[in-house]
Amino acid sequence: MPMLSDLQREALLAELAGLRKFCISLTGTVADGDDLLQTTIERVLDKGMPADAHVAKWAYRVCKNAWIDEIRARDVRHKYPHLVIDEDASSPSAEQTAGGQRELESVSAALDALPPEQRLALTLVAIDGKTYAEAAEILEVPVGTIMSRIARARRQLAGQRGSRETD
Repeated sequence: MPMLSDLQREALLAELAGLRKFCISLTGTVADGDDLLQTTIERVLDKGMPADAHVAKWAYRVCKNAWIDEIRARDVRHKYPHLVIDEDASSPSAEQTAGGQRELESVSAALDALPPEQRLALTLVAIDGKTYAEAAEILEVPVGTIMSRIARARRQLAGQRGSRETD
């Protein structure tokens, strides 16, 4: 596959802010989101893309696939914890001590509780500002599927919010 053209590089740079928001919303933390963004950009630059590819759609698809790879790796680490060496034994970061951390964790937990296909659709549309059609193209599903996934995700999030308010 050819390397990126100058136009593709410019388009990729223009998409970085949106791609970063998408990465953070998938991972739930800025640090993990930045790691996912770095992995995504490395893959795009290393492997290139077809000359006729839409840069944003290609980058989001690479990001989604990198996230799926990470989820699979985490599952392996969870199933076989004796094989994992913890280099940094959960020392609190400045982000975790910030005032709004509790609410951020609550929202992140609510998003994490969603099935992956609903979380991806909701993240692309509600957080990253993609249209239903753009999200459908990125996730390679029909627009109606995006609409139903988002509707189910919103219902589930509203139900979780209601149950927290009554606690």
